[in-house]
Amino acid sequence: MNNFYSPPPTYHERWITPSLQDAIRDHAVVVLTGARQVGKSTLLLNAEPFKNWRFHTLDELDVLEQARTNPEALWAGTNQVILDEVQKAPEILSAIKRAVDLNPGRYRFVLSGSANLLLMKQVSESLAGRAVYFVLDPMALGEIEQNPRPDILQRVLAGNFPDEAVLSQEPFDIASILLRGTMPPLLTLNSPQSWTRWWDGYVTTYLERDLRQVAQIDALLDFRKLMRLVALRSAQLLNQSEIGRDAQLSQPTVHRYLNLLETTHLFERLPAYTTSHTTSLLKSPKAFLNDTGLAVFLSGYFALDDLQKGREFGAFFETLIYHHLRVLTRLMVPQGHLYFWRTRAGKEVDFIVEHGMRVLAIEVKSTISPTFGNATGLRTFLEEQPQATAGILVHNGPVIKRLDEKIIAIPWTMLAGL
Repeated sequence: MNNFYSPPPTYHERWITPSLQDAIRDHAVVVLTGARQVGKSTLLLNAEPFKNWRFHTLDELDVLEQARTNPEALWAGTNQVILDEVQKAPEILSAIKRAVDLNPGRYRFVLSGSANLLLMKQVSESLAGRAVYFVLDPMALGEIEQNPRPDILQRVLAGNFPDEAVLSQEPFDIASILLRGTMPPLLTLNSPQSWTRWWDGYVTTYLERDLRQVAQIDALLDFRKLMRLVALRSAQLLNQSEIGRDAQLSQPTVHRYLNLLETTHLFERLPAYTTSHTTSLLKSPKAFLNDTGLAVFLSGYFALDDLQKGREFGAFFETLIYHHLRVLTRLMVPQGHLYFWRTRAGKEVDFIVEHGMRVLAIEVKSTISPTFGNATGLRTFLEEQPQATAGILVHNGPVIKRLDEKIIAIPWTMLAGL
């Protein structure tokens, strides 16, 4: 089975790169955020045209002091500058705003950081109307293999179904992929023990350093307990009251901790898909960790055998599919919107992709032989939502198979770019 164990080259081209290149031609400020270690700095130091720009990281104390006391000096003598970890000195944003406003068309800034700058009030106020925002996620599996970005979502949204076929590729070791995760530094590590050690260090660094840069957290043990409870619920409905009870935390504290996880790109809420004419749908969001390796580690699975037998295995696989859908919808122009659909009567579809007036329903099944019965939820959604274009059943087998007039079954690897 393919485990992606071979060491990667020094730099992997990321699918988001062409979008960043287009954006910087048209906008004075491009903001690139993402969790720590997803590869933001690596991208900006290696991709054209950014690799030739002046690069400052506010991780360096001297640069941080300069950003706070004399920010204009950071771009003296150049008009193209990258400022990394900019959330450490949000006061620099007013200087960037002045430079852009007083010199139209002259400057180009790329601001990167491991906090979601859109959720930070100073950023949204300072750069309103001046910046375009991007999120760099952990790597898609197709990026690891250096394959082109798949266009399957756009094709099916347009009503263009792939031909039926049986793919000849060897099966993938999904358990290893889930346990390892898709953070770039993990790609040179080749054993479950090394992956677990890396994630242990990652979580410790996050709790002891990164988190404290965004907010003051005194009870780190309580925060880590909440992280574990959220990880165990990845791909499930988010019930803050239940989490608070299990963690023995107040609702305001749970709300604040979840917001901090979201601000630092480790957690996302997937909203419910609703239409104005229905009141029978559940409105609570689903919870997703940003990387399967993080979810698996926090949930206490450190060995492949334990993970394969774990009751959360299916939810972790759904988290992997969510990760790739999130990557692909963010690369649409304009960005697509991602939801899930569930009625109070129990009818559900795992994911809904909305792009303009087009809507696509996606159901995830672990079967290797998709059947007509596996598409029940998709058929129900298409009947109740006539504006929907089509449905996709994502499965773990090798076949591309039509299950209905508007429903196609595809291997999960087609979404991952493999």
